[in-house]
Amino acid sequence: IVTVNCARLLKADHHATNGVVHVIDKVIATTTNSIQQIIETEESLETLRAAVAASDLNSLLESEGQYTLLAPTNEAFEKIPRETLNRILGDPEALRDLLNHHILKSAMCAEAIIAGLTMETLEGTTLDVGCSGEELTLNGKPIIANKDILATNGVVHFVNELLIPDSAKTLFELAQESEVSKSTDLFRQAGLSSHLT
Repeated sequence: IVTVNCARLLKADHHATNGVVHVIDKVIATTTNSIQQIIETEESLETLRAAVAASDLNSLLESEGQYTLLAPTNEAFEKIPRETLNRILGDPEALRDLLNHHILKSAMCAEAIIAGLTMETLEGTTLDVGCSGEELTLNGKPIIANKDILATNGVVHFVNELLIPDSAKTLFELAQESEVSKSTDLFRQAGLSSHLT
């Protein structure tokens, strides 16, 4: 699937006497803002804006290149426990891993996403990007709230859930989500849960 500034290429290579015509499915608008400038001007990305500034990712998101930012909205940050959010925001390494987990290494418009596509993030992990009917999905969940916000250095999709990589979790959080959750209960009952957090 080929896209031009997120417009889908419908018919290619119509040769004319004075050139060639490609038919696309929408009007291409002028794009002037970088991904960083979009973050700075969008009200629903206020928490993300603060997180990007704290992790020194501003220069990356305004540099030349082609990235996809899966931008967590304020709502996405509010969904996770305040204690977990404060821990990540207070840990520069965990925060950088969290944000890099939301940045894909290439520009990926919604029109070019097909079911079962696996994309590598800047953090080095992978995300399953796909579609279910008309909805885009991340790791099987339809959490993309707004898509195809074009930037000079890529594309932004707004997501309404935070994607927390394992590297930004404590041992306790990892264990709770796995097959050893009963063991963590025993640690807690024994008064040893602080070692896992």
